[in-house]
Amino acid sequence: MLHKEMNNIDSRSFSELMSELVAYADEVVSLSKEPGTERETSTQFALLIGKFSPFLDELGGNNKFMERSTIRKAVESLERELKLSQALIQSPNPTSVKRVEEIIDNLGRSLGLLLFASLELSTDFKDKIGELQKDLIKARFTPSSSPTSSRGSEFVSELKVESEIIEERIALDIGDVALQLKYGNDEEFKFAVWGLNELIGSGNVSHEMISEEGIIPILFNRLGSSKRDNRSTVIQLIRRLALESDDNKEKVADAGYLSMLVKSLTRDVEERREAVGLLLDLSDLTAVKRRLGRIQGCIVLLVAMLNGDDPIAAHNAGKLLNALSSNTQNALHMAEAGYFKPLVQYLKEGSDMSKILMATALSRMEITDQCRASLGEDGAIEPLVNMFNSGKLESKLSALSALQNLSVLKENIQRLVRSGIVVPLLQLLFSVTSVLMTLREPASAILARIAQSESILFNQDVAPQMLSLLNLSSPVIQCHLLQALNSISAHSSAAKVRRKMKENGAIQLLLPFLMESNTKIRSGALNLIYTLSKGLPEDLTEQLGEAHIHIIVNIISSSTSENEQAAAVGILSNLPISDKKATDILKKEKMLPILVSIMSSNATSTPTTCWLVESVAGVLIRFTNPSDKKLQHLAVEHGVIPLLVKLLSSESPVAKCRAATSLAQLSQNTLSLRKSRKSRWLCVPPSADAFCEVHDGYCFVNSTFCLVKAGAITPLVQILEGNDRQADEAVLSALATLLQDEIWENGSKCIAKMSGIQAIIKVLESGNVKAQEKALWILERILGVDECREQHGESAQVVLIDLAQNGDPKLKPTIAKLLAQLELLQTQSSYF
Repeated sequence: MLHKEMNNIDSRSFSELMSELVAYADEVVSLSKEPGTERETSTQFALLIGKFSPFLDELGGNNKFMERSTIRKAVESLERELKLSQALIQSPNPTSVKRVEEIIDNLGRSLGLLLFASLELSTDFKDKIGELQKDLIKARFTPSSSPTSSRGSEFVSELKVESEIIEERIALDIGDVALQLKYGNDEEFKFAVWGLNELIGSGNVSHEMISEEGIIPILFNRLGSSKRDNRSTVIQLIRRLALESDDNKEKVADAGYLSMLVKSLTRDVEERREAVGLLLDLSDLTAVKRRLGRIQGCIVLLVAMLNGDDPIAAHNAGKLLNALSSNTQNALHMAEAGYFKPLVQYLKEGSDMSKILMATALSRMEITDQCRASLGEDGAIEPLVNMFNSGKLESKLSALSALQNLSVLKENIQRLVRSGIVVPLLQLLFSVTSVLMTLREPASAILARIAQSESILFNQDVAPQMLSLLNLSSPVIQCHLLQALNSISAHSSAAKVRRKMKENGAIQLLLPFLMESNTKIRSGALNLIYTLSKGLPEDLTEQLGEAHIHIIVNIISSSTSENEQAAAVGILSNLPISDKKATDILKKEKMLPILVSIMSSNATSTPTTCWLVESVAGVLIRFTNPSDKKLQHLAVEHGVIPLLVKLLSSESPVAKCRAATSLAQLSQNTLSLRKSRKSRWLCVPPSADAFCEVHDGYCFVNSTFCLVKAGAITPLVQILEGNDRQADEAVLSALATLLQDEIWENGSKCIAKMSGIQAIIKVLESGNVKAQEKALWILERILGVDECREQHGESAQVVLIDLAQNGDPKLKPTIAKLLAQLELLQTQSSYF
């Protein structure tokens, strides 16, 4: 019956048809109000059907659209569902929730088909269709009971005729959708995708139909050319199809299609999320795991997503990477991309060959410290140490090489120490088994790294054992051992180790290496001798011997390595100052002009340069010994004073301290070297500029070593004004030479004139006790001058009172004198 009526549609005009559809809708609303009808479900149902009337009236005014077959089918579908709605409301059981919901769902799909077919309609009208469709989708009904009659069997027979029409309609619809998917413009394609989703959702489109129409290839063909907004929807649809059947999944797993999905991993958030979700769904296929690993950039993109901000995409990327890691090559690609957990898992639980493969790859990778940290945190160290301890030769070698790469990072050094690898490494170095010889180089390199940690000192015998290996090793291993020994001996808590090394003749053992042509070995030996020579007893000169001092001087003068020069000069600066033999050797070697030349050509500022400058300043203290005026003159003739004054402004507090010490030693003899104004021995009277008000005579930098004429007072005061207190004592000693008994008043005025009093008071506030003692002595002299006391006494007294109350007890007597001097304390005070 229904089929016959539907065939009459062709003979009616579009407006007539719309009028009939409106009539059906109105009748459903009217019937729901008749007495005896179950109210709740029928009323709710009728309200929804009643919403069709206004939009059907509006659609009736668009006759030209009736020419399109897709609209005709959509209208036919609507008429059928409205007729069924009328039949249902008249049936003996109008409140059958299941049947009501089926009709409502079918009406929603019919509206979808109409929306899909009506692209030319206005946006407002399409929005109205969309809103009505949403209302239908949201509708829910409560079940209720009602009586049945013979009318029910008649209704069932009508439904059977209806099912045949539905099948015919679906077959037609999937063909139309396929055409729109394949050839439609962007807007048509968008609605076709939506329509296909609806058809799949109805459950009445078979896999065979999808396959026959070639839907999956069509979707992939359009994926690359679609607009951004459409692509994620397309991938969602492909994902839905893949989950529908294994056959669909196999089709989607095509290598070309996988490449397109990988490309989608580079696009916007939604598309990336859908693409990685689809790839994860496919990853249970062995072929997919193999193919994805071969697609360039796939694993790199997945690792980037894993570390990205989208938690859903990151979760799926992690699961997909885990699935792909079942292939060892994929695990290696992941490691190269910075994701190391699969590699570490192979190291822990893989076969012997897999472990070797991973360790070898790790040893060859150029990785950042961040990657090294990640590997350490993921637990790579322990399985590698186990491979070294218990594996065969190939396993040991690959493990050591990998550990050598990881040991660059300080945090991994601690993990290595905790692993207990130090003793096995040393045992390996002592081994004479030929097959293990290839392992000694990486073993020594790792030990050199481990030695950077003070935790290596738990074994006091490590350093002596390494020393004993020096002469038995290849040049590469010697370099690593020297590097390790330098690190060990430089630790602040290594005093016992250094003493033990010296007692075992370490310096004598190292001296032959100074003649090495290998720069690294020679430099390593020099560095270690420098460290061990600090604080040695008076026999350092004897231990080195004149021949080796000569070699060290030659290194200083000829080496192009600043590190070598710094270490070599540092060794000479450690020679006892009082050792006249050492001084004579250095004079003979013409050490002074070499040092001055080095300093004159030095313009950079690096840690090594700083060390070199400090070492040069240390050697110059020997050549400015106040008890040897002849030696002082030699030093000054080579231009030492301008060099020392320049060092007062260097960045190194140690260099400043040593330069101030040398200037203080030179200044001690200025008073005896000055030329008196009354001298009868001056053939040519000096110029007025040569007169020195401090020394009350004629002073010259090169002959009297005068600090004033050398321009040293200002930089000396500036050191005291600074915040670093390391050079205070040396600077105060230099200023104190201007306050000798004969000239103390002149010197006081000079220091005051150069703003030195406030700088000295600063030392009283924050210097150490020895510096404070020197500062109090100087201040006592300066404040003995009435003029200075009147100008600076008030500012000094505040600091002096605080120091008297809170300072070191040994300072109190001097403070008491000063306070009495300032008339703030009786001279007979208990402070004396």
